[in-house]
Amino acid sequence: MIRNKVILFVTTCCTCFVASSLNAVTIPAGTTLSVSTASSITSQDPVGRTFVAQLDQDVSANGKVVVKAGTKAAGKITSSRANPRKSEALSLELTSISVNGRNAAVKTDAVQPEVPATTARQARRGHTAGTFTLRPGSKLQFRLSAPLTL
Repeated sequence: MIRNKVILFVTTCCTCFVASSLNAVTIPAGTTLSVSTASSITSQDPVGRTFVAQLDQDVSANGKVVVKAGTKAAGKITSSRANPRKSEALSLELTSISVNGRNAAVKTDAVQPEVPATTARQARRGHTAGTFTLRPGSKLQFRLSAPLTL
């Protein structure tokens, strides 16, 4: 009797695993994820600070839409000017997207938002001054650096 229950339990677990594997979809590396920020991000924010965004466009794989526009996403600041000894350009990465009620880890290439130069001299030399702020609703494009299986 107990043996039959154990066999039934193992069979059920295996069936569930196989069914979930068959429904899995992989979004290939190199796919572009277009997002709009939901919060402000400044060049003075500390490295590691997280931000919230949402996808601007549907993401397709194998001809099917697998992630819809409006899906929530999260990211982090990977470099900034917060540390005066190691002042770097603002750089961001996406870290997760929310799919079917769970967060899926995402690996993307770092993005450096375009910062307008404040003077002609700075523009010629590629420098910017002061604090740069990305306002909510700013559009960014991230490229998957690793495949994403959902």
